[in-house]
Amino acid sequence: MDVIKQKCRTAAAFLIIVVLLPYIASVFINGADLHGDRQGAFYVKVRVPDMEEADGVTEIDWTDYLTGVLARDVSGDCGEEALKALAVLIRTQIYRELDHSEDGILTAEYLTGEEMRERWGEEQYRTYRERFTRAVEATDDMVLMYGEEFAWTPFHQSSCGMTRSAEEVLGSADYPYIALRECPLDKEADEEMQMRTCSYADVQRLCRDFLVAEADDQRAAGGYGFEDFEICARDSAGYVSELRIGSTVCTGDRFRDALSLPSSAFTLSEGDEDTLCITTTGKGHGLGLSIWTAEQMAEDGSTFEEILMFFFEGAELRKDMPETELS
Repeated sequence: MDVIKQKCRTAAAFLIIVVLLPYIASVFINGADLHGDRQGAFYVKVRVPDMEEADGVTEIDWTDYLTGVLARDVSGDCGEEALKALAVLIRTQIYRELDHSEDGILTAEYLTGEEMRERWGEEQYRTYRERFTRAVEATDDMVLMYGEEFAWTPFHQSSCGMTRSAEEVLGSADYPYIALRECPLDKEADEEMQMRTCSYADVQRLCRDFLVAEADDQRAAGGYGFEDFEICARDSAGYVSELRIGSTVCTGDRFRDALSLPSSAFTLSEGDEDTLCITTTGKGHGLGLSIWTAEQMAEDGSTFEEILMFFFEGAELRKDMPETELS
């Protein structure tokens, strides 16, 4: 009888281990900031700026959060393999943030289910959300690593025909896997080329935070003219790296941000009635993965792994997490 009881206890203990093992392994791998409930769902802490309760921090299911971040940054009709590649990039970004976080609270903005409905409409909501969730689940735990560090994984809508080198843009050799990549298909992207006309007074107002005070009082009083704008240098991908405005020299990226331009790959021309014409090519900062080219590659038969290795050559796609606890 005692032997039977002992066998029952052993069997019960074995079943408990089998049931709890996935949870224990996940906590060991992902750290205490990803925690689960009895149904096996895992939650992360997220800061929501407009939320008044609990200091703006809420908890959200891990899959829902990753799906929501993906939905915020990517169009609903993005192709399956491109979606998978982007899910890996966003997961890597989140793990990278957790790895450098002191409080374990994430900050990447995401769409809730209701916000997805508003963006896509009731008719498309279910279809798109299921596709996004499948992309997240199909790449479960996959991240890009560089050595034993989570890679930096930027992406943008389309380049000006070539993605940029992180070393050129940032002046740092820390990200050799973010290099020049020819993307001729981006030339056919939606809204690839755009033109904006802006008065010189508006340019001066929008850039006032970094413009050097003009020594010439008469020019300062009269405002800028076309002769005060000069593109001094471009990087190897064709993005403006150095721009002169009056006596100020700034980066093209800073000018892009100040004027909310689609890209820092631009040309300047003189407009009518004291205006500056700015023609941009591409959408986004131009670093890392181009979503437009990724979609075209997928349509031509490339897998998400091949897409990632094209844009982040030298980084490694891993499913097993490194032996470091996220905190």
